[in-house]
Amino acid sequence: MTVPPAHARARRNPAEGQPPVRRAAFAVAVVFLVVGLLGFVPGITEDFADLRVAGHQSGSRLLGVFKVSVLHNLVHLFFGVAGLVLARSVPAARVYLVGGGAVYVVLWLYGIAVDHRSAANFLPVNDADCWLHLALGAGMVALGTLTARRVGR
Repeated sequence: MTVPPAHARARRNPAEGQPPVRRAAFAVAVVFLVVGLLGFVPGITEDFADLRVAGHQSGSRLLGVFKVSVLHNLVHLFFGVAGLVLARSVPAARVYLVGGGAVYVVLWLYGIAVDHRSAANFLPVNDADCWLHLALGAGMVALGTLTARRVGR
């Protein structure tokens, strides 16, 4: 009986051979899931006792910086689950990254337009959230367009 070489017995990396846009969508989705879950962890989320369902009255801050509420955390979890589902195919992964990035750019615009102390700030967002939303939006759009181009080569 012959024993197969070690490399033949090694577990295959599930990302190996996957198109870059699918890997990018999966990675972004995992980050959203982690962030959404961490928003419910006391200590990582400061002033956890002040966490509200929604609205600008929520005094909790993820990592002491980003204002969060139950709704805000659920939005992150939703984006994470959606990303895992859409990362299954190249076209859907591209839609997730580009479309989701566009949503985050709109959230950035919303955040800079709304008075952070008003009832219209229902997520809630603060200045740190706004700039993070812009970076996320731009990053997701860039990943969706740049990684999808490599598939066609």
